[in-house]
Amino acid sequence: MAIVIAISLTIIAIFGKWLAALFTQLIFKYSKAQRKLIFGLSSSHAAATLAVILVGYKAGILDENILNGTIILILITCIVASFATDKAAKQILLSEESNELSEGEIELINSEHILLPISNLMNIEKLLEFTLLIKDKKSLNPVTILSVVPNNNEAELNIISARNKLEKFKMQGAASEVRVKTIATIDYNIASGINRISREIMADIIVLGWPRKAGILDIVIGEKIYSIIENNDKNLFICSFKNHLINQKRIVVISPPLAEKEDGFETWIQKISKLSSELSVQIIHFGTEGTQESMKEVIKQKKLNSPILYNKFNDWEDFGLMSGNINEGDLIILISARKNSASYTHYQDRLTSRIEKQFVNNNKIVIFPRQFTSSQTI
Repeated sequence: MAIVIAISLTIIAIFGKWLAALFTQLIFKYSKAQRKLIFGLSSSHAAATLAVILVGYKAGILDENILNGTIILILITCIVASFATDKAAKQILLSEESNELSEGEIELINSEHILLPISNLMNIEKLLEFTLLIKDKKSLNPVTILSVVPNNNEAELNIISARNKLEKFKMQGAASEVRVKTIATIDYNIASGINRISREIMADIIVLGWPRKAGILDIVIGEKIYSIIENNDKNLFICSFKNHLINQKRIVVISPPLAEKEDGFETWIQKISKLSSELSVQIIHFGTEGTQESMKEVIKQKKLNSPILYNKFNDWEDFGLMSGNINEGDLIILISARKNSASYTHYQDRLTSRIEKQFVNNNKIVIFPRQFTSSQTI
């Protein structure tokens, strides 16, 4: 009888501890080795179990069969726990030495991460509003607001001041049910500081404010922006918001030929579609037939439901033909490209400048999609 009781107690105890370890793994996204370690550390029964059984036995509540079965339970579970813990610990050690990532870490890396660098706190509200609108709510990563402080004699005081000022923007994110993280860092060069942090946090989208001064790329894109574009392979959204986004009537998207050949093609389609859904406005697209067919495939595959009106446009040298279709209340989004990328053409730089001059009062976004690296195939 004691053997039957011992086997029953052992099976129930071990299965219960394994089930608890499994639920813990699923909730906290632990690896299999970590689950085994939790099981091994929690499955043994010794002093507390024996004390409870002895009290019950002396009180006459439990008989000798229960007492003997419990002693066998303690013996078996302690042996199982020792072997399980030893095996799991070795697996964790080997995985750390080989730099293997857990399922939770892989999911975190693959989740969208938006970086919002700011140089002027006066302009951050509209940029943050836009960022929160396009943010994927399912992403495990927060929206990260970055302030880069020049490395000079006042750097320490400036970084404390920047951190204090950034804290209030966490409340704006909380109101939209989006987690906001703030970073203040020191660097000799603001552009290099942005590039460094974007790699450290593994951001895949960077939202930048529209520069005020002329620079190297053209009279609109400034020197710092140019440095970020050329030295960063992330999806870049360079934004100029003169009005609140809630007042937009339409979203006008202008994309160059072969835009579908860039790695960030799906990203900007998804973000523009999400923005359209949030603002309840129609998307008007100007581009080549090949790009539009690829857009339709992505929209069908991702199950996007934003209304889109396609307009075929090939004469990019004559922007005047298209500009007549842009109204005052439209949000203009220009899909640009980095030099030497598949969709780059020389007229894109002039087009950016022309849009800035001709549509001064419109909200504007220039997107530089992530391009394929040499290790990727198009």
